[in-house]
Amino acid sequence: MTDTSAKMPEDCQSMIDVRAGVDTTDRELVALLEKRFGYMRAAARIKPTRDAVRDEERKASVIGAAVADAESRGLPGDVIGDLWECLVEGSIAYELVEWDQTRG
Repeated sequence: MTDTSAKMPEDCQSMIDVRAGVDTTDRELVALLEKRFGYMRAAARIKPTRDAVRDEERKASVIGAAVADAESRGLPGDVIGDLWECLVEGSIAYELVEWDQTRG
């Protein structure tokens, strides 16, 4: 669900506008994370072994792609790299729990 009353950053005239936009964006991010974690549940269901959950090569690729995308948009790559490190590690932990639950 998107709040159509939130202004774009360039249209904000007050901190109330900014905070409304941030709050709306945060809700949108959580909705996207819900979808991403759904893919982690699917991966847990599909991967044949628990050891297959952690894939360091894939992790590096995902983080590298996020950093490159961020930098191409003028965002700080180091900050995005840190966020994605946390996101990917959290996703791996979640997937391990899901893997165990589907096999337990």
